[in-house]
Amino acid sequence: MAATMKDIANKTGLGLATISKYLNGGSVREKNRLAIEKAIAELDFTVNEFARSLKTSKSKTIGVLIPELSNVFITSVITVLEDILRQNGYGIIVCDSRTDEERQKDAIEFLLSKMVDGIVMMPVGNDSKCLKPALDKKLPVVLVDRTIPSLENQVGEVMVDSRGIARECTLCFLERGHRKIGMIAGPREISTSLGRLSGYRSALEKAGVPYEEKLVVYGGYTMEGGHEAMNTLLDRNPELTGVFVSNYEMTVGAMLALNERGLQIPRELSLIGFDNFELARVVKPRLTIAEQPIEEIGRKAAQLLLEQLQEKKPPRRVVLDARLRLGDSVRRIL
Repeated sequence: MAATMKDIANKTGLGLATISKYLNGGSVREKNRLAIEKAIAELDFTVNEFARSLKTSKSKTIGVLIPELSNVFITSVITVLEDILRQNGYGIIVCDSRTDEERQKDAIEFLLSKMVDGIVMMPVGNDSKCLKPALDKKLPVVLVDRTIPSLENQVGEVMVDSRGIARECTLCFLERGHRKIGMIAGPREISTSLGRLSGYRSALEKAGVPYEEKLVVYGGYTMEGGHEAMNTLLDRNPELTGVFVSNYEMTVGAMLALNERGLQIPRELSLIGFDNFELARVVKPRLTIAEQPIEEIGRKAAQLLLEQLQEKKPPRRVVLDARLRLGDSVRRIL
């Protein structure tokens, strides 16, 4: 027969109220916590999560909604996020919207049907309507990597200074004499993509270099998009000397396009990529890359969610810095 709370009470000498408080995530005295945990281990006690969720309206489960499960940046953030949530007694349900707003809406409805206690989300676009049912239920929501401007102060946000790092990458080219600098940007409707494009334009403006529409191609944050965008840039701009690629998957696709054309980095084209420092070390010549603090993003997302769940703090915004890791993929032009 499975052990019960009464068995724990008999073994520890503690009251059912104290044991219930511990099992439902409440704070108890340290000596009581140790006694309860010891009894749980000895009795092989297992919490009936379904029964507890019906009683407390808390499932100890967090919904995680992402645009692409195949994206290395996204999966790396989720790994850190899950570890921290698990340490705090929460499991996760991951839904992939496939960068489709209708799928995103359906996924949120699904997560709500599973009685999740909160949602961590990388939104597909800027429409806040899909989150209204969750916010109406007063569920904590944390957006990661992408904002929805109309939800400012209503949700937690963990962002990277996309504008700042893109500006720094573009200045790296400019300081080395480049003037025909292409950019492979992300989707037009994503705040992160718009921020990186803004940083690119800001650096050009500071250097007195005119912005040219033909030097920017949108790659959709996919390897295929990066491959197609690089080919488009090269066909459209024979005078091109450097390209800034604004996410990891597009960086891989862009490099495939260069390999297929037999173009050498940086002798024939300079390149700055995004994320995955390990890739930058493996590729020869070593890539210059914009590196986001992936582990810190995951930690902060978990922290902001737990603040709302456990401490009842209001949602807040955190902006983190990325850094430029210099390699050998940008040559100087005399």
